[in-house]
Amino acid sequence: MKLLAPAPGWTAQADVIVVGSGIAGLTTALQARTYGLSVLIVTKSKVDEGSTKWAQGGIAAALGPGDTPDQHLKDTLVAGADLCDEEAVRVLVTEGPEAVRKLIERGAIFDTEASGEISLTREGGHLRNRILHAGGDATGAEVSRALLAAVHDDPEIEVVEHALVLDAIKDASGSVCGVTLHVIGAGSRDGVGRALGKAVVLATGGLGQVFAQTTNPSVSTGDGVALALRAGAKVADVEFIQFHPTVLWLGDNTQGQQPLISEAVRGEGAYLLNDAGERFMVAEHALAELAPRDVVAIASMRTMNKTGAHHVWLDVRHLSGFEARFPTIYASCIANGIDPAKDLIPVAPASHYASGGVRVDLNGRTSVNGLYACGETACSGVHGANRLASNSLLEGLVFSARIAADIAGNLTEHSEPIENNSESVLLDPETRRELQLSMSRGAGVLRSSDSLLQTSADLTRIQDRTSDKPCVEAWETTNLFQLAQAILKAALIRQETRGSHWREDFPETQNNWRKRIVQQLDKRGDWTTSYQEVGK
Repeated sequence: MKLLAPAPGWTAQADVIVVGSGIAGLTTALQARTYGLSVLIVTKSKVDEGSTKWAQGGIAAALGPGDTPDQHLKDTLVAGADLCDEEAVRVLVTEGPEAVRKLIERGAIFDTEASGEISLTREGGHLRNRILHAGGDATGAEVSRALLAAVHDDPEIEVVEHALVLDAIKDASGSVCGVTLHVIGAGSRDGVGRALGKAVVLATGGLGQVFAQTTNPSVSTGDGVALALRAGAKVADVEFIQFHPTVLWLGDNTQGQQPLISEAVRGEGAYLLNDAGERFMVAEHALAELAPRDVVAIASMRTMNKTGAHHVWLDVRHLSGFEARFPTIYASCIANGIDPAKDLIPVAPASHYASGGVRVDLNGRTSVNGLYACGETACSGVHGANRLASNSLLEGLVFSARIAADIAGNLTEHSEPIENNSESVLLDPETRRELQLSMSRGAGVLRSSDSLLQTSADLTRIQDRTSDKPCVEAWETTNLFQLAQAILKAALIRQETRGSHWREDFPETQNNWRKRIVQQLDKRGDWTTSYQEVGK
């Protein structure tokens, strides 16, 4: 299966093709260069426009006094609701501190105490202060700045901007040896072309644009996961979509990327209130506002549903130094007519992070030879049913280094690509908004058989509205549609509540569902489903 697109009109080549320019993609590229490999980075917009730069909270690592990787592991396993691969989590937490030190060596500057020690804070689900942050609430922007500076200093890393990846290219053995992509621009590399390499690394970030409201930037249309699906790769855990509980509510008619109010704000002592001015989280969880995100998001939605409210309230009026600690959030509130020193902040859940994605092993290998995935595009098993706060940036650091090492240790010669004669697909881009609204209604924070089946019926109608005019909007819409299908199928199959997957009709967690749902598309475009026991 492939996207309907013109034949490639140009070719680029490197040892490693990295798709994406967030923390996972940039770190993979830099690590690959330490092995002497040439790298081509292709990125959908400008090189600094990915999700990484929007990360407010920080990076979790066991660097503080008294903290240990084992304690970090335990917190991660609890948040993951018995669906984490413990071996993958152990890799994350034991290799994490060194990966952070490497990031600092590459120029990232984190906030420090008066003593000069790195400042460490807490976020929901962490029992220790282990979150590094930069610029208060601008950690992602600082990480992105440092990594991009290192990339720009290396003449053996080429960056192609405004390049939407389309499909994988395979050789006669079925191994991936490149990708097709569409570059918006002028010159020798514009329109549809191909990038050939000895390995392809997908680091395209999230799929938040599947939903009507999200914290993700507009480029987060899950292009890497959709490409992997069409290439025959396995995906897993896609039903576990984390909805961030505190996203600035700007009105029911707003869509796309919404301003995030970092979990670190609650870590500093902010309260969540209902319309009566009561702290509703105190009765919901021992950690109150610092409970795991799924718990807070569900409690918020239920609080809203009780009264028909469109949002709940975040109270930071009692916090001193809010403007200095959270300058980005403060500016966003002021820009929308809210003074955090005097006003309650209206917040509501919005899609934030996909815990699942392309299924990979501990070295980032997918089920298709030559194809790797890292960061939010991948399902490494570290997040399980619900990501622990600030583990995402750490995952990008740790597993990108492993991918680069695996590629260098198993390098092959360039292989000859063969023509992809599979069936083409393309949807009418006008269906995008309808798809997003249906997914938010039926497959959002609170799900049920009725809501999921209604959304499935909506998608069946959308599927018939095809297009014969390839363009960026149509390619993105088709990707979103295929990802919505995968999410819905898995959410219907998992008849239990676990982590960020909440079924109102199956409110209990079931031991027989301690397994991940694995999906693939076959050569005819039909879906196949299998199950994988946790830890295997």
